Amino acid sequence: MGSGILARAFVQAYRQALANAARSGITQETLQNAARSVRKVMTEQEARQILSVSKESTWEDIIKKYDVLFENNAKKGSFYLQSKVYRAKECLERVYGVKGEGNPPS
Repeated sequence: MGSGILARAFVQAYRQALANAARSGITQETLQNAARSVRKVMTEQEARQILSVSKESTWEDIIKKYDVLFENNAKKGSFYLQSKVYRAKECLERVYGVKGEGNPPS
């Protein structure tokens, strides 16, 4: 009997919290944050900007830039920048049709 009262109180409190959140706009903010996280896929343009390469750059040029930037950030301890450089290379691998650090298909 006591657990039933507790369960009903919990449900009522949860409903009230949802209603308060809806009135204050928190649910809208949560939806916007979720939408932003979905859009966090790196674009080709962003990847090229991070690695400082153009559309005319060869895959070898991209790998050279990647190696330098990745190693510099590994030495200086910026894991965030190092991961951005890695994600940029991953994005361009898809563009160039390359697996790993090999050469693009002929």
